[in-house]
Amino acid sequence: MPHTVKKILTWIFWIFVIYAIFTNPDQAADLVVTVWEIIVNGFSSIGIFFDRILGR
Repeated sequence: MPHTVKKILTWIFWIFVIYAIFTNPDQAADLVVTVWEIIVNGFSSIGIFFDRILGR
């Protein structure tokens, strides 16, 4: 992808994120919390997986 197109798409993405936060902050916060929980659960599951492989 050409650098200019990538730069334009990145700007559009961040403008949309800022717009979403300002127009509906409660839903934006819920989305951030949900994404954070998915990340934490993913790392926790990976840890459990390796613990079980190692027989702990």
